[in-house]
Amino acid sequence: MADELVGISHALHADPEIRWQEHHSAELLTGALEASGFRVERGAGGLDTAFVAGAGSGSRRVAFIAEYDALEGLGHACGHNIIAASGVGAGIALASIADDLDATVQVIGTPAEEGGGGKIHMIDAGVFDGVEIAMMIHPGPADAAYARPFAVAHFDVSYEGFAAHAAAYPSLGRNAADAFTIAQVAIGLLRQQLPSSVRVHGIVREAGTAPNAIPETSHGSWYVRASSLEELETVFQKVRRCFEAGALAADCELTITETSPRYSEFRNDDALVRAFAANAAARGIDLDLEEARAGGMNTASTDMGNVSQIVRAIHPYLSIDSLPAVNHQAAFADASATPRADRTVIDGATLLAQTAVDALVTER
Repeated sequence: MADELVGISHALHADPEIRWQEHHSAELLTGALEASGFRVERGAGGLDTAFVAGAGSGSRRVAFIAEYDALEGLGHACGHNIIAASGVGAGIALASIADDLDATVQVIGTPAEEGGGGKIHMIDAGVFDGVEIAMMIHPGPADAAYARPFAVAHFDVSYEGFAAHAAAYPSLGRNAADAFTIAQVAIGLLRQQLPSSVRVHGIVREAGTAPNAIPETSHGSWYVRASSLEELETVFQKVRRCFEAGALAADCELTITETSPRYSEFRNDDALVRAFAANAAARGIDLDLEEARAGGMNTASTDMGNVSQIVRAIHPYLSIDSLPAVNHQAAFADASATPRADRTVIDGATLLAQTAVDALVTER
């Protein structure tokens, strides 16, 4: 199936679709699965671009997770084309022996991982009910067995002030751009008191239209990350107060809107991780089970963390040898459709399927 899987990866890469808009991507994947005999439910969990494809009729349900949303302005700079193709490949491979293993195999298509929390919506809709094991791989610049992501809150920030001529009537204005400046200075000062397990970052999307007009509105998007949902809530309130300080000092109205459910930290199933790593070693891939190497992409946030809280799960990272390019750079998007990335598609599909067999056979 190598040529078919690489073709899927390249087709997704050539037509990147951002969160909630992955219509062509979902249709490409469901079409491939239907052609391989899978039963396909489109619009799973009430999400237009989600799906659940199933094969086999056994009592133990194993799911391979497909992500296929791209990054706005960067295309597949996180390599979700590789994730989706490997998940489809693993599902088709395992389906051929599913009934012999008393298994039902699913490929679950999960939209909007990049800031939309598609998997969390699907959890709430019951899509993962009855799933025993959920697995996926993620490409990166280096291999890593364990996922160690941060919990994260995604939110938009808006200030509303009052417009005025910046030279003739400045005293009439209330500057919404200044509110953001004050908030960002406050966040910068707060960082001295934040633990190393916390990240705060964001962008100002709009803060005025003309230099001689005091900006009436400003808008931005921000993330707060922490080692757990519990720590995240504590830090989120501190960061909120920084934005409130901006509103108070600039005499503006503040609106904070969380744009997705909060992503959880990840709970690794150690037996599955070790089985995956052993299979990888047989293919000449060292997944650093002892975690002697410095962490990298495996510390990024993912809504797969929420899945791992309710289902046995793994989320290992496989290198596409992209360095110096790393995830969320344009150069990483380029690296995600190279012969080396194509090899990762096949490695990922093979290792996921092998690991599922290990679990189904040894844990009977």
